Formats: sequence, structure tokens, C-alpha cells
Amino acid sequence: MSKERIKAALAFGKERTEKGDKPAGNTIPVPAGSTKNKKRLGRGIGSKTGKTGGRGSKGQYARNTVRRGFEGGQMPIHRRLPKRGFTSIFHKDFFPINLRDIEKSGLTGNIDAKIMVESKILDNESSLFKILGTGEITKAVHIIADGFSASAKEKIEKAGGSIKLRSELASKEA
Repeated sequence: MSKERIKAALAFGKERTEKGDKPAGNTIPVPAGSTKNKKRLGRGIGSKTGKTGGRGSKGQYARNTVRRGFEGGQMPIHRRLPKRGFTSIFHKDFFPINLRDIEKSGLTGNIDAKIMVESKILDNESSLFKILGTGEITKAVHIIADGFSASAKEKIEKAGGSIKLRSELASKEA
């Protein structure tokens, strides 16, 4: 190797730090004692972890491990406890919309799912949504939704607005 290459190699890390750049991850020194070597099992008696490899002598645990939740043949807790409840197939998830969201978007007049989707408050026109009373509403709005909380209903009517349920409108049309 030429002297120039050796000089360049020795100065490689120093140049970067002098310029003020961040040092590369492989050039950062590791504090002493912060890393340990991997425990190599079964490499002779002199290694302290030879022969039985730190598993003691004979028995179930020396030969293999037991699965999660295994209690030595006793009926495990997850099978001792009874199953409880069920998931109703009629359960409906309502998307919550707060009054502050309607106020922030500046919507006025008649508000329904279509208008909510256009103003990006609601993702899908067919999804169920419920108006909740967090925040204040200053303008009179007439909202058609799938549900209303008591506080939302009170605040909308106080501001001079009205509420209608989508399910009631659908039953009148049919």
C-alpha cells in the first residue's frame, strides 16, 4: 500500500467530524461492557455451558420446552374459566361526529350524510353516524343523522336548529 492510501485511511473518520457531519454508525465507539458475547452451548466441559448447556440434568425441561400456558398436565387457567358472552350480529357501530367538527367546517343550513362527506367529516355516505355534544354550535343547523346524544340535541335546538333521524325519514318514504 502506498503511504498516501494509508494516510487517507487514517484520516477518514477525522475528516468527517472536522466538517461537522454526523459520524457514521460504524465509527461510534461502543462503551466497555455494554455488549456481551453470545452464550455458545454444548462446546465442551471447560466452557461452563458444555454437555447439558445450562439446562440441568435430565427431565422434561432439559429435553425440550413446554408450550405457553402449560401447567404440568393440570387443566390450564384458560380452559378452567368459562366462556362468557357473545358478539351480537345486530350490533351497529356509529361513527362519532362532535358539534365542534360541524362548527369548525363552517356548515350551515340543512346538513346530511352527503354534505358531511363533501366537507370530509364523514368518509362514506352509507356509514352510520351519531352527533355528539362536544363543543358549541353558534349557527342554526338542521341535521339529519342516525343518532344524537341528549347534549347535542339540546345545543342544536338552543342555537335554533332542528334534528331528524335518517331511519324515520326512510320509513316515511317507504
